[in-house]
Amino acid sequence: MKVSLQTKLIGLIITLLLFVIILLTVIYSYFESKQTEQHMGQLALQVATTVSLMPGIKEAFELEDPSTVIQPITKKIMEEVGAEFIVVGNKDSIRYSHPDDWKIGKKMVGGDNDKALLEGKYYTSEAVGSLGPSLRGKAPIFDNEGQTIGIVSVGFMQEDVQAALINKLVKFGLLAVLVLVLGTFGGVLLARNIRKDILGLEPHEIAALYRERNAILLSIKEGIIAIDDKGVITMMNHTARKILGISGKSINQPIDLIIPNTQMYKVLESGVFESDQEMLLKDRVVIVNRTPIKDKGKIVGVVASFRDKTEVAEMVNTLSEVRKYSEDLRAQTHEYTNKLYAISGLLQLEEYDEAIELIHSESALHQNQNRILFEQIHDHKVQAILLGKIGKASEHKVTFQIDSTSSMGPLPKHMDISKLITILGNIIDNAIEAVMKSSNREVTFFATDIGNDIVFEVADTGNGIDFESHVNIFEKGYSTKSGQNRGYGLAIVKQVVEELNGSIELQNKHDGGVAFSIFIPKQLKNVI
Repeated sequence: MKVSLQTKLIGLIITLLLFVIILLTVIYSYFESKQTEQHMGQLALQVATTVSLMPGIKEAFELEDPSTVIQPITKKIMEEVGAEFIVVGNKDSIRYSHPDDWKIGKKMVGGDNDKALLEGKYYTSEAVGSLGPSLRGKAPIFDNEGQTIGIVSVGFMQEDVQAALINKLVKFGLLAVLVLVLGTFGGVLLARNIRKDILGLEPHEIAALYRERNAILLSIKEGIIAIDDKGVITMMNHTARKILGISGKSINQPIDLIIPNTQMYKVLESGVFESDQEMLLKDRVVIVNRTPIKDKGKIVGVVASFRDKTEVAEMVNTLSEVRKYSEDLRAQTHEYTNKLYAISGLLQLEEYDEAIELIHSESALHQNQNRILFEQIHDHKVQAILLGKIGKASEHKVTFQIDSTSSMGPLPKHMDISKLITILGNIIDNAIEAVMKSSNREVTFFATDIGNDIVFEVADTGNGIDFESHVNIFEKGYSTKSGQNRGYGLAIVKQVVEELNGSIELQNKHDGGVAFSIFIPKQLKNVI
């Protein structure tokens, strides 16, 4: 039979309270008994000392029958202080006063008078007298010459001392019972509150749910990450670690250290569920769902699940780029074929001067482009992309110029070919399309890696961009061109640039057209 958590907590609290109360009671009883004995002993000694110093008592010792004076005085004092007895005796311990009149004239019992009679000391003692066990205060009586002439013994019965102690313990016991009741009541409230916090589940049920949760997280093929209301990671499954390439500690780390471009903060603030959002995570395209976690209407965290779309995306991108390069090479081949036909025709017509002029002009143009491309730009990925775009521009009768001030060394490893194709390919293609309806079809490319950033700039001589397009041009699905499957190129470019911690700017030129400027840091920070 399994005992409920509430019963365990209440039982534990009551047990601890009983243990503490019993321990405190024992300690209190010990010190209180000592204090009570000390207090009553001091009271007895003070009364005995006071009686021994009374002039009437001393003068009575000179009478033939001192008891006739001493007995009334001691009885009155005994009633006032609540003592069990006040006995006055001479130096031979013969009583002159006693609570029982018939004991006057007889010898004092207890055997504890010597220190007062022989040594003249004031002290307390415990002894068994004619009335039973008692706590006594002893004081010697001195005459005018300082000689001991008698003794005063004031006593409280031991049973009276114990009764006083028991009376105090009863009061303490009532207080302890009150504490036990309040503690039990508080324990019940605490147990109910804890049970409420754990949704009424028992520990064995929580353990079972935890095991099932781990098994589920391990078995599903989607990556799952959960954060709390402060953006700290509270859970990450094996698939998420595999997709993100995380091998070290990630739990209790801020989410923006693991996923720099995360959108989970946005869901944390808005509380709006997001589904099938496409984004780039460490060179992987994933489809993300983000769900807010709510407790009593308050957002306390976010759970994100994501599926890896990289393999399919890579295959599609590869086929797309192969087709693009094929088209660009076809365009370049077609253009050169036309020029060769023209040269062949001029030679057949014996127009040698024009043929030579055409050859020289083409040679000069390509020599200039190739000089800049191969002598000033030393990154093979950029060279390959630009060669393809030069051929495409040539086919569309667009002048593609590489700025003579361009210069660039090999790019950092984090700027791989797929990212460069996405950025430069889309920007240059858009520029070529923008000048198709323009009378002056020119596209200019500039690149430099001077400083801390790598800078690309593509300018065209098109019609420019109006204010509305300026605001929305990087939104997914927005396009100034007609037709389907438009409005994704620049959105993807912006996403990739931000993934590289860079920025993209655009500005209308004074003489017409638009210039796109892309700035990418050479050192990539906080990207895993």
